Amino acid sequence: MLHTLLSGADALAGFETADAHCDIPCKIYDPCTAQIAALTIVRMVDLINDLQAAGSEDPVAFANSMSRFVATKEEHGVKVKEEVRVIWGDYFKAPQMEKFPEIHDLTHSIMLLASASKQHVDRDKAVELVEKVNRFAEIFWATKGVEVKRRECPYPPSLEVVYPDL
Repeated sequence: MLHTLLSGADALAGFETADAHCDIPCKIYDPCTAQIAALTIVRMVDLINDLQAAGSEDPVAFANSMSRFVATKEEHGVKVKEEVRVIWGDYFKAPQMEKFPEIHDLTHSIMLLASASKQHVDRDKAVELVEKVNRFAEIFWATKGVEVKRRECPYPPSLEVVYPDL
């Protein structure tokens, strides 16, 4: 009955949806979401550059495509930062930080590169972001005793990605 009452209130008031990552020890962490988001930024930069190079006779179609690519790039820049921040802040503890003291500077550089990737259309910075997120993934998996492998991702932008070797 309470569920029905709250569902009805939600239907009328339209409560905002709250999303959260664990602040309890759920132990479900994986840097793959940050890696995919970083790859998406590179892909959007490539699409933006291709669109600019091709030009367009239809300014509305050009503006539509450009705005979609930019919005997606922005969204994934935020996602990189959020996913890395959560793992860095919630998962990494003293033993991992002692073993990998670079994690603080690496995380900070990821934050700066994700911001730069949102602010600019710079493929080199976006690729550097992928590389830094890959290093973050290597460290994450090493803290769990999981070997990794580097492989080219099977979709554009076809960059090298760190995968757990399970």
